[in-house]
Amino acid sequence: MKRHNGMRPQDIVVLLKIIVKGDGLWQNKDLAAELYISPAEITESLNRSGLAGLIDSEKKKKVYRQSLMEFLEHGLHYVFPALAGSLANGLYTAHSHPYMQSRFQSEFNYVWSDPRGEVRGLSIEPLYKKQVGAAKLDSTLYLMLALIDVIRVGKVRETKVAIDELKKLIL
Repeated sequence: MKRHNGMRPQDIVVLLKIIVKGDGLWQNKDLAAELYISPAEITESLNRSGLAGLIDSEKKKKVYRQSLMEFLEHGLHYVFPALAGSLANGLYTAHSHPYMQSRFQSEFNYVWSDPRGEVRGLSIEPLYKKQVGAAKLDSTLYLMLALIDVIRVGKVRETKVAIDELKKLIL
């Protein structure tokens, strides 16, 4: 059995993308293309998630949603914290995502840095480098990732709303 060296941030995105894809037929190369991650890294990600008990280690297509949700709710902000950086152009995330803007007022906008971004805000490091491109391709994944950023940088009230919304999308 392969040794588990810990999760990587992109593993969360891979699991969320599998949930978004649902029960449809897909292959690792499909995930790779849609997430801008190499097929080999998708395979490694699925192996790490299997060892962590977040996905069926045999079939690799069944995410253990309750386990993932527990990790997102109780462990994400410890394992993959985020701090707001400098002002940058980019794509709205966290409290600044249109969904969250309809629920909360924030004194700052938060963005994932993107040279082609049309909005300005405090930059938050995405879970992996090509995340902005993947989020632009899939609005549901984008919402999930923005909600995850609320957990990574938010206060208690905002975090509770984000967790409740993630539960609706994941469970």
